Amino acid sequence: MALYNSPSDSKLIFAPAGSSPHGQAEQFTKSTLSRNRLSASPALQFNTWFSQAQAASIPQPEACTLSTAALPSGRVSSRIVYLKELDRQGGFVVYSNFGTSGKAADLATNPHAALVFHWGPLQRQVRVEGVAARCSREESQVYFDTRVRGSKIGAWASRQSEVLVPKEDVEGDDGRAQLEEWVAEAERRFEGEAEIPVPEFWGGLRIVPTRVEFWQGRESRLHDRFVYEREEGRDGRDDEWTLQRLSP
Repeated sequence: MALYNSPSDSKLIFAPAGSSPHGQAEQFTKSTLSRNRLSASPALQFNTWFSQAQAASIPQPEACTLSTAALPSGRVSSRIVYLKELDRQGGFVVYSNFGTSGKAADLATNPHAALVFHWGPLQRQVRVEGVAARCSREESQVYFDTRVRGSKIGAWASRQSEVLVPKEDVEGDDGRAQLEEWVAEAERRFEGEAEIPVPEFWGGLRIVPTRVEFWQGRESRLHDRFVYEREEGRDGRDDEWTLQRLSP
């Protein structure tokens, strides 16, 4: 990100404009969004936009920010993950370590989670809010089987978010040697085995949305925003949604 020294030199970054040190930020003029162009279901609408992001050759359109919050502290954590599935019931599925990770600790106290997708070249965002639950081990195995062997070994080896302790007998080590030992242990464990089972602590997380917002950038920051919300008291079927335009 470009840096700009404000007149007082009191700020490290001030009003950056893309790659320019300062100036006017880009206007959003590539498209518009209206109610009559939206699907009745947020899952179908997301599928449409995701397909368009793929067709536009946006790098890694499946990348999204997953946010969780611990209770009772209310501390919020965010990280980039990859969407791997969108099922016909509208569930968004990501995969990760749910044994030692920070997200696992958060979700143990608070099942609510949020996803944000940002497709800059299309000037679009999608925000998903909902309740998260682990996928079955059988479901997780189906996806795990698509991964390359190194990634499977890595899933077994990594004790995600644990502090790695430097080894005093390894010159210049900052903790990486301990991780490499865990990887070597996992390699030995599955040596000669063509099929590697999914770890019990690793797998899919399905976020079933209660609120999904589609955001299309517009000029002068007067963006088009539409939000789908599940109707209160409904049974959670994918077609029971209200749809409203929000002020930018």
